[in-house]
Amino acid sequence: MKKTLIALFSIALLFPFTSDVRAGEASESNFHKNKEQKKTKVLLILTSHGDLGRTGLKTGFWLEEFAAPYYALTDAGVELTLASPKGGQPPLDPKSEEEMFQSDYTRRFMKDKEAQARLANTVKLATVDQKDFDAVFYSGGYGPIWDLAENEASIALIEAFYENNKPIASVCHAPAIFKNTKNSNGDPLVKGKMMTAYSNAEEEAVQFTSLVPFSVQEMLIENGAFYSKGPNWYPYIQEDGLLISGQNPASAEMVAQALLKRLDVRINSEE
Repeated sequence: MKKTLIALFSIALLFPFTSDVRAGEASESNFHKNKEQKKTKVLLILTSHGDLGRTGLKTGFWLEEFAAPYYALTDAGVELTLASPKGGQPPLDPKSEEEMFQSDYTRRFMKDKEAQARLANTVKLATVDQKDFDAVFYSGGYGPIWDLAENEASIALIEAFYENNKPIASVCHAPAIFKNTKNSNGDPLVKGKMMTAYSNAEEEAVQFTSLVPFSVQEMLIENGAFYSKGPNWYPYIQEDGLLISGQNPASAEMVAQALLKRLDVRINSEE
């Protein structure tokens, strides 16, 4: 009888423990499953402006400044949404297709029918909401100086990303997007921030100084940013808080990698 009671008592102790272990294992399994299912989402924005002032020449986005972040981010598992002010196919600066400006990323894009189809069907900028994304990346080219710098939807979107503690990356002429953006205090968003962008020296080297509506370098300085640059045409970036900026096309991949690093830190801290 005594042995029977001991056996029953042992079983009573064992089953709850076993149940707790199984529940713990299930909980841990669900945690890892949810972690795996979480997808980092980035909005990649391009220009819709294709005319280089009144020169009769064409411009738009610079191919390397789209292809490098596109593949750097998607290869890392990021879910990208492509957008532009007008939606549809953004204009490509024809000069960026010349052989001297090609890279592994641009050559990959030229063979990638899926990526080409996605680029041809960008969503309209006014239809997107920062709530649906973890960060935003603005590709450069000369186009953004004309449209994104003044685009109300873009201005509101940037301010919303900033107010919600989400990274904002831009490269080359794309920092023109900060011309009219403000922080919660009503000051220029870039005031007191370390920034870079296509330099006056690079603009002068290609004899485009008189063709553009404003100098991105001078605009950033006038808005209170601490502007710095590296040698012409060499990769150079600046990171300050939520803002990541690159100087020129050669900086596009470096900006994307810096954004990936920032997203990993932010997402891990949330989990």
